[in-house]
Amino acid sequence: MEHNGIYRFANISVQVVSLFPYAQKMCEAYRCQGAPELTIATTQKDIDFERRRAKEVARKEGRPEPDHADGYLETLAVYRKIAEKMPFYDRMLMHGSCVAVDGAAYLFIARSGTGKSTHTRLWRKLLGDRAVMVNDDKPLVQVAEGKAIIYGTPWDGKHRLSSNVAVPLQAACILERAEENSIRPLIREEALPMLLQQSYRPFDPEALAKTVALVDRLAGAVRLYRLGCNMNIGAAELSYTTMKEG
Repeated sequence: MEHNGIYRFANISVQVVSLFPYAQKMCEAYRCQGAPELTIATTQKDIDFERRRAKEVARKEGRPEPDHADGYLETLAVYRKIAEKMPFYDRMLMHGSCVAVDGAAYLFIARSGTGKSTHTRLWRKLLGDRAVMVNDDKPLVQVAEGKAIIYGTPWDGKHRLSSNVAVPLQAACILERAEENSIRPLIREEALPMLLQQSYRPFDPEALAKTVALVDRLAGAVRLYRLGCNMNIGAAELSYTTMKEG
């Protein structure tokens, strides 16, 4: 039995056809009406691919191999199929934690385990209700006409922190661990390697080429920073004050 629904991701209406209901439930907050602009459908082959990939990543990282249910793995297949198509709409999926304050969004990117989620949690502790999580893991970014807009998605990490919002992206920050807090602006050439590494890189060559171009445009559309932080509240104070004022 197939399950399907129409959802709006990054202002693109997408029909999702799935084998299991879990993917539909996960996307429920993004449900919309009308004809879809894009349709994606998953198969058992897609689910098996995600299972193999999850085990490969676990082995590489020295973790026990996971035993995920097909329904969960299908949610990964859904996001992958959407991410493969988004570059054709001037959008791309980024791996990062994004928080918005007073109508401006700030994206933190880093290698896994560095502390992106911990840092945006400190922003929420510092700023209270003014700080809204856009997405804690896989936001979508639109880059057009020299501006960037970042969107929440249902793929929001283990803490399940996200909002169905669209917010102008003001700055992107590469986060690194350090004993003392420090922050400095980056030129685009310094930031491009990490921005590209933390973007979803499609298997399709044309989509990959469009993604590389989008990353380059993103680097020219937002302010760029590198933050060395020790994961205390002072790191949030420093990064927010600096990135807000530019």
